Amino acid sequence: MKKHALGPGFPEPSEGLPYRPCVGIMLINGEGKVWIGSRDDGGSTANYEFAWQMPQGGIDKGETPIEAARRELYEETSISSVTLLEEAPDWFAYDYPPEVVRSTRKGKYRGQAQKWVAYRFDGHDDEINILAPPDGHSAEFAEWRWEHAARLADLIVPFKRPVYLQVVAAFSHLTS
Repeated sequence: MKKHALGPGFPEPSEGLPYRPCVGIMLINGEGKVWIGSRDDGGSTANYEFAWQMPQGGIDKGETPIEAARRELYEETSISSVTLLEEAPDWFAYDYPPEVVRSTRKGKYRGQAQKWVAYRFDGHDDEINILAPPDGHSAEFAEWRWEHAARLADLIVPFKRPVYLQVVAAFSHLTS
């Protein structure tokens, strides 16, 4: 298994498949709203009802969660004008539904364990480019918007909702 700079508290199940080490990013603008994108599953559309989410992605070998969060944010949104606000103190984990494990994750992981990082967006909205991400990365989002943190859990796919509730609670003092 790849070694990551995960730090303490990464959940290791006592049996079954491991969690994929990932990060999630809560990007907060000057009004206290949070950046969310609608997943692009090909053809600039989402193939499921709850397509909105915050940026997230895997932690590469040798990366810290903070490094991974900055990289993932840039790769998915083209955003680099940010200030680190804080890192959530705990890892938040969710299990994939069985059909997701079988169809898209090749049975390698049970779900994701995510370290969440909050950034303040210091740029202008025209910096955001989800349709032509930098460095040849494929578009992951079809559209985006700024949203109130209290609404995030209602917009995410149901199996991720408990994590989104934890993230919103962890960073509630940073949002309006």
